[in-house]
Amino acid sequence: MQKLKVFFQMIKFEHTLFALPFAYLGAFLAANGVPPGLKLFWITLAMIGARTAAMSLNRLIDRHIDARNPRTAQRALPTGVLRVNEVYLYTLFSFLLLGFSAYQLNILALKLMPIAVFILVLYSYTKRFTWACHIVLGIALGLAPVGAWIGVTGHWDLAPVLLGLGVMTWVAGFDVVYACQDVEFDRREGLSSIPAVFGLQRGLEISSGLHIIAAFFFIAVGVVMSMSWLYYVGVAIAGVLLYWQHRLVSADDFSKIGVAFFDLNGYLSLLLFVFSILDLTLLR
Repeated sequence: MQKLKVFFQMIKFEHTLFALPFAYLGAFLAANGVPPGLKLFWITLAMIGARTAAMSLNRLIDRHIDARNPRTAQRALPTGVLRVNEVYLYTLFSFLLLGFSAYQLNILALKLMPIAVFILVLYSYTKRFTWACHIVLGIALGLAPVGAWIGVTGHWDLAPVLLGLGVMTWVAGFDVVYACQDVEFDRREGLSSIPAVFGLQRGLEISSGLHIIAAFFFIAVGVVMSMSWLYYVGVAIAGVLLYWQHRLVSADDFSKIGVAFFDLNGYLSLLLFVFSILDLTLLR
């Protein structure tokens, strides 16, 4: 149990909060209201399996890099608190959970699962050869609402794609901010990120641009789904939180990056979900 606790700390299990509300939002939009409880159950397990597998793989693939980075050198794998074989076992179990959950949802979800797995695996390698690694991470999390929609309906549609693009640009934007902490290390190791390639100031400007695009995608979802004013209140609050996030960090000061990255983005996903659900359940 102690090893399991360390494992969950290593993968920052609590940060599932970033993507899970958007997965639920995809499910509620697909049902145009409250989806069946069993569908939500399997979507939840699929999300837990996907994120746990992705973070486990990331820690495994990057363990040697993490050992050389002062910011990450105390993680469980570099210090030997967890063994490599143990984390591989957790990863395999997580992928099995994802696959079984997709099977329980519908055949299309199961058929598309290998694409999600490919992107989850690909992400951990991308910073070795491209600054677009932030976009790949965004795609990985942006699949959550698309997968949830497919899990409920068994088919594609425009609304979940727009929502997925919104999540993609939102995640890519805040990941750029997070990467600013490791600019010097990334350059020394030959790793790619937007801040390492383009500089801190330009990186923050690109992050702001990605978040502006994300806001437009969220608005587009409301238009396509004929959402009412309550949904747009949620989008407006999300916009304020994004603006606040960029006010907290600058090229000269990253002391509040914890609040900007973890707290505000967690609030954003949860609040946008809550306002969307209120719209779907109270005003329909």
